[in-house]
Amino acid sequence: MIYSAIILGLISSFHCIGMCGPIAMMLPVDRNNPAKKATQILTYHIGRLTAYSSLGLLFGLLGKGLSIAGLQQQLSIVVGLLMIIVAIVPEKVFARYNFSRPIYKIISNVKSSLGKQFKNKSYKSLFTIGLLNGYLPCGMVYVALFGAIAMQSLPIGTLYMFLFGLGTIPLMSAVVYIANFITPKTRNSIQKAIPILTILIGMLFIVRGLGLDIPYISPSNMSLFVQPEANCH
Repeated sequence: MIYSAIILGLISSFHCIGMCGPIAMMLPVDRNNPAKKATQILTYHIGRLTAYSSLGLLFGLLGKGLSIAGLQQQLSIVVGLLMIIVAIVPEKVFARYNFSRPIYKIISNVKSSLGKQFKNKSYKSLFTIGLLNGYLPCGMVYVALFGAIAMQSLPIGTLYMFLFGLGTIPLMSAVVYIANFITPKTRNSIQKAIPILTILIGMLFIVRGLGLDIPYISPSNMSLFVQPEANCH
């Protein structure tokens, strides 16, 4: 299931263009020096990958705790259902409840710090912009975090979010070079496909949790749980 992280990253990057594209286009890079510009953009992405990986570590820890409690299968099914719900429920419905309100002050501080970094062209500022960008609220990041929880492991949860971030790099890099390389019509078509692909990935997590004894996709109950005693029969 780790491969689903890259798929999520790739399809999320079209969503990212609309949400984080303006940040990428405003990066304080040297536009007269192609080599330096490339390393500056890379530094920005390293900052984002660092943010995503740290979130993966945190949510992987949460998944590990649930795994120790013996909730491996149930967790995978719940994560799949949550992915599907996020995909089919319109964003305006979630906006009514404003789930980020409890941490609104933190988010406000992040945005404020982010704005200050654009005044500086140093590599440190570019890394910080990427780092803070990665911590901003985003629906597709939430979906990826559900996947990180389902990995039920600190290192795998971290890797899951790292691969998610890796999948967003190609388009997020391209938008810095060519602001309008995708027409609105093409972007809208891809945006419509994102919920469908998210639902498919959610269904994969549900099938995984059902323990249907399908190699690599839905391992049996025996494979999912650590046995207290050796089973030699």
